[in-house]
Amino acid sequence: MSTATQVSTDSTNETVVMANGLTCDIPASSPLAKLLKSQRSWVGPSAKERLGILRRAKSIAIVGASPNAARSSYFVATYLLQSSDYRVYFVNPMVDEILGQKSYKSLADLPEVPDIVDVFRKGSDIPSVIDEVLAVGAKTIWVQLGIWNQDAAIYGESKGLAVVMDRCIKIEHARFHGGLHLLGFDTGVITSRKTVR
Repeated sequence: MSTATQVSTDSTNETVVMANGLTCDIPASSPLAKLLKSQRSWVGPSAKERLGILRRAKSIAIVGASPNAARSSYFVATYLLQSSDYRVYFVNPMVDEILGQKSYKSLADLPEVPDIVDVFRKGSDIPSVIDEVLAVGAKTIWVQLGIWNQDAAIYGESKGLAVVMDRCIKIEHARFHGGLHLLGFDTGVITSRKTVR
């Protein structure tokens, strides 16, 4: 939990609000100022809002999709194709096909504007992906679990995008549709008995 939040910055000092509500100025070049900048303050949509995003969507484009079965994007793509009614598109300029479906070079090459753009790219790539999402007219960018770029999230929202970040779309979909078990797998077993450990 954060003990202070950054409020404003000038070229030499930053004003922060401490946990007790008091404010203080600290040098912008100090280690504490750098730590406060690295802390997460952006929150994103609530669980109810994420459910709404998933329910309204009819199509999902996976940017950074991989044909490698060991990659998380492959696992998520497999789940979406088998366990949802979404039209799923793959975007990877390096391959022609993933899971028997065409892979597109860019979002602009897709046959329709996707409702959700699910992103498997490093955090520093997210701003350029947001620009692509905006250029094609998609309304939601969903950045996968483990990927975080707070400035990009704020930027995306300022441009009118719904932004979900550091959440797995497979886990969220399964969670809302009753297919989630510990570690995100559907065991196919319904029981009230506790598992023996």
